[in-house]
Order: sequence, then C-alpha cells, then structure tokens
Amino acid sequence: MHGIVRCSQLSKKPDFSALGFQPLAPSYDDDLLLVKGLNWKLLISYNQPFGKRPEQKFGYNNDYTAFIPMNRNNLKEGWLWVNHESTDQLFTLKRQKGDPLNKTQVRSEMHRVGGSLLHIVQKDGSWSVVQNSQHNTRYSALTKIPFAGGVQVKGSKVATGTLANCAGGINPWGTFLTCEENYQDYFGETIHHKDGSTGWAPSANYLQWEKFFKHPPEHYGWVVEVDPRTKKAQKHTSLGRFSHESATVTTADDGTVVVYSGDDKADEYIYKFISDSKNHLEKGTLYVANTIKGHWLPLDREKSPQLKKRFKTQMDVLIRCREAAAILGATPQNRPEDIEILPDSQDVLICLTNNKSKGDFTGEILKIREKNADPKSLEFTSETLLTGGENSGFACPDNMVLDAAGNLWFTTDIAGGSIGKAPYETFGNNALFYVPMKGINAGFAFRVASAPVGAEFTGPSFSPDGSTLFLSVQHPGEKSKSFEEPRSRWPFFKKELPKPSVVTIQGPLLKQLISFG
Repeated sequence: MHGIVRCSQLSKKPDFSALGFQPLAPSYDDDLLLVKGLNWKLLISYNQPFGKRPEQKFGYNNDYTAFIPMNRNNLKEGWLWVNHESTDQLFTLKRQKGDPLNKTQVRSEMHRVGGSLLHIVQKDGSWSVVQNSQHNTRYSALTKIPFAGGVQVKGSKVATGTLANCAGGINPWGTFLTCEENYQDYFGETIHHKDGSTGWAPSANYLQWEKFFKHPPEHYGWVVEVDPRTKKAQKHTSLGRFSHESATVTTADDGTVVVYSGDDKADEYIYKFISDSKNHLEKGTLYVANTIKGHWLPLDREKSPQLKKRFKTQMDVLIRCREAAAILGATPQNRPEDIEILPDSQDVLICLTNNKSKGDFTGEILKIREKNADPKSLEFTSETLLTGGENSGFACPDNMVLDAAGNLWFTTDIAGGSIGKAPYETFGNNALFYVPMKGINAGFAFRVASAPVGAEFTGPSFSPDGSTLFLSVQHPGEKSKSFEEPRSRWPFFKKELPKPSVVTIQGPLLKQLISFG
C-alpha cells in the first residue's frame, strides 16, 4: 500500500485520429524501431575512444544522459553526461559464470563503469562527439573522488571510484548528479546486527571485485556531483546511501534546492533532501516518505529518539538509510526508480517498476502532490497516475523525461530474462512511450520506439531546443548463453557483438509530439 488517494482506471479509449501517428505494435525484432516520422543515429558506442588517453573509451551499459550547454548563447554545443551502470563479462571478458578471474581482468572492468563526460556539437542538424577535446573525460571505478565537505567515511575523506551509475539530475548551478545504485554488486555490503556487531555479505553477483580490491562498501551508494567546467567530482553523503536510481532537482520559491530520490529495490523507499543552501548540497535534511499518512519523516538523529537509540552518529544514519527509514515507519514501495516534476503543478512523478514478490508484475507511475505545491512542504497526498498492464499497453516503467510542453516520455525495464515470458508475453521488447498530458489523449501511453533483443532504453533527455532526444540503448543481447552466438547483434549486425550505445532521435514527428495538446 503506498498512498491515500488512488485514481480510477481509464474507461475511455484513445483517439488515434487526433494523435497524428500510428503507434508501434509490440515487437520482438532485433532492432531499434521507431514510429513513422522519427529516425535515429548512433552518437557513440561501447569501447569507442573519444579522448587523448588510452583509457578514455566509452564505457559499458550506458544509462542516464543529460546535456548542459557550454555557452548560454549557443545551444548546439555542450557537455553530454552519460552514466555507465554495469558490465557484462560475457562480452567484455569472454567470461562465463564460474570461470577463473584475475586482478588484471577486474581492473579492466573497473574502467568500464562510472561515467563519460562528452563534448558534443550539432552541425547541419546532426550531433557528434568532438574527438580528443580537452573537455572529454572518463570517471571510472578507479577515479579518486573526495567526499563533499571534507567528511570522513570509514576513516577516509576520499573514495576510490564511482560505480553502478544509474540515473541522475542537473543542479541549478550547472553541474551533473550521477547516482550510485546497486553498489553491493561490486564490493559486497556491511551487515549491522541488532546487538551492535557487524558482518559482511559478498558481492551479489559474479563480478567478485572484492577478491582483489578491498574497498569499503560504505564508499559507494552515494550521489556524485560532477562539475563539467572544472572536471572535479565529489560524493554527497548528505543525500544518504542506498541504491539511488535518480536525483531529481527542483527549487522552492525562495531558491532552496530540493532533491528527490528513489531507492531501486523492492520494498524500499522514496526520499527527499532539502538543502540548507541555494547553491550547494553539502548540508541539509534528508527525509523519507510515509505515503500512507502523507508525511515526510526526517532522517535526523537529533529529532528522533528511535534513531538516537539505534545509531551512534548522524553519519551512521546516512550510511544505513534503509534501516533508519524502516525504524521511522516509512512506506515500502514497489521499486521506486526515476523521478520527474511536472512544471505547471510541481507534482512529483515516480516510476514504481514492479514488485514480483507482492504480485505487482507491471508497475505504475505514482504522483505525489506536495502541500501548496511547495517542495519544502512536509505534507503531501499521493495517487496513481498510470498503471502498467495489458489495458495500458506497458509494463515496468523505469526512466522518464518531460518535453518542453510538459508531455511525459518514459522507458520500460522488463528484465532481460523475462521478456516474452509469462506474464509479459503481450508486451514485446522493452520500449519508449509517449504520454500527452493535455488534450483528448491525455493520460494514454503510446509506444513510439521498440528496443533490440534483450535491451532496455534508458536515460532519455532532450536537447535544449527540443529537436533531439538523446537515448541510451543498454545491454542489447543480455542473457546470451555464449560469446559466439549472442541473442542480439545490434547495432552493427553481421558478425559483430552487441554494443550498448547512445543514439539521437530526430524527425518531423518529434516537433509535432512536443507541441501536441
């Protein structure tokens, strides 16, 4: 149970004559398919060099993208930030689960995650990466990154690397936020027992980096800020530690910065950080949502006897957010992922992807309405905006973006091993959907793009003029059984291996869709 208000299911049907295009049908084709009037072009693919140093190659499993112009007077040149969430050792190392692993291999994998800062430019309508630009930079699991404000975590003011980078955000002062999500997959996790003792759980998959690099798990699971001008990065402990899917930034009327985040795990929580400042995130209060009562609960040791009894310091609270949130009575959610804020109403949209253990296989998009439309408010109401399922035509909403007219675009994330299997047979491959927020078709989801086999679309973002949609195609060929016979060969086909890539989507229909309604 997540809210105190729930909207009814749509009873009417969409008006396709007023839509202006024919949506795609579900497909299992191994290609990136688009509705008529849109076209795509590769911007960059895995392992493509773009910098002056050998290690400056585009990483694996690109995710979140965001664009910041270098000059306000020139919107056709800027920095594109791209996250690299994970690796697939079958394609990067030719390694099957159970095969031997060595330190050299792990070190090479560490270069493949983190993020890429790309200098891109648009000429004659087409975007390209400026090769060997001084602005091009790679941040990996080997990059030294300090903790903001000089704080110490596990005895160190500096962490080695950023990893598991999923979604993110942009600050009002022109810096990127990149979120460390499933950090436990790399160096394991510290377990805190009620008697005060601690244990350790190994990495949750077969990467097993902890066998060769003994980095503290507590150095990961944070939001990382990257300044494209100085290239400096810092990890913000103030926003808490958990599987951050996103860090969506807005400002209150007085300029106070507020950041919303989802913890992408079944039965975890929705968070909000209210900064003490208008121009940085180093200090403030982190809250967690009780969507039953409509309250934001402060994760502050000094304001809660329960937290003071359990945790010795406020840093302990921030490191163990999940435990603290549960103690306060936060409401478990069905995998809260990406977050967007509607420009007119300031309503907060949150993708709840699914929760199979509770019978929710198709997910929904939740809407939170802050009291008085004030992001600093500690009271809110919530309701379901869209529900996944056969009636709505989509399953497992994941990443979102709003266009200039306030229309919603979102991607889906049916797990690679579940695509085409019960109960997902009718949905085809993962897809990109367009939802008009005004007009006769408001609230209906229309499929405008279909992903290659095994892939999901991630990180949709628009160029400043709205003429281009940047989109990541992540893990094509996922769940392949062999290196020689991958499930997908997108985007180069022939005998090539599949390669995660960022594409640009353009075309006359894009302008029509953005202005429609």
